[in-house]
Amino acid sequence: MGVVFTCSFDDGHPSDMKTADLLQKHGLKGTFFLPVTNWEDGEVMARPQILELARHFEIGSHTYGHCYLSGASAAEARYQISEGKKHLEDVLGKRIAGFCYPGGKYRQRDIELVKTAGFTYARTTMNLRFDAGDKPFEMPTTIQFYPHHRSVYFRNFARLGEWAKRQDGLLLALKYPHWMDRLYALFDYACEHRVAFHLWGHSKQFEQLNAWRQLDDFLAYVASNVAVQDRLSNEQMAARYFKAKEAGEVAVGEKLLAKSLEN
Repeated sequence: MGVVFTCSFDDGHPSDMKTADLLQKHGLKGTFFLPVTNWEDGEVMARPQILELARHFEIGSHTYGHCYLSGASAAEARYQISEGKKHLEDVLGKRIAGFCYPGGKYRQRDIELVKTAGFTYARTTMNLRFDAGDKPFEMPTTIQFYPHHRSVYFRNFARLGEWAKRQDGLLLALKYPHWMDRLYALFDYACEHRVAFHLWGHSKQFEQLNAWRQLDDFLAYVASNVAVQDRLSNEQMAARYFKAKEAGEVAVGEKLLAKSLEN
């Protein structure tokens, strides 16, 4: 198996449609995490845009009002998680599998609420990982499409842990001063080691940065290096990694059971 690629885009800004056009241009899959409203800047896609986006891409939930769950009461967190899912399912007429924690702000309580609401996986903002993580309701990413200062990667690394699994990514992120060189270096690492690469970002920022050409070029590079069967939505990524892990654990258990019966 070669490198696996997935990507996700948060906040449901109308410029997500432009991101979707670029993904389609290069034959890539991805996931768009949408709130119903957005208290930060108010602009979200209208129903017709959501329906059009869902024709080609996975839609996930991002709470009802783009709520930072760690600062919300239990009742508010429950409402934000469950009502965001219900609204999108009413719009789309189908089940929503994925959830993304706004701002990466959540507690253990919120993980349980996401499970209870009926999601099958959730994405965080942990970066510098080259896999789907160890927990389906705390899936990490590799890198955000944004010109962060290198100190941002170090802070994220220090705060969110899993250091042994992120140190290679951190060293690469700190090595390159230009953010696009950093992005390509991390992707090349994923290709060389045949692991996973998870790009994420906000389409509104692509517009503000006028970075559409850079995104277009990078997605073309991704498409030239990733086999069609390894271009996944976030839901497909979760299913591939966690089902494989589950199958492996079952196989180990069966071997141990067989061995104990022999004795």
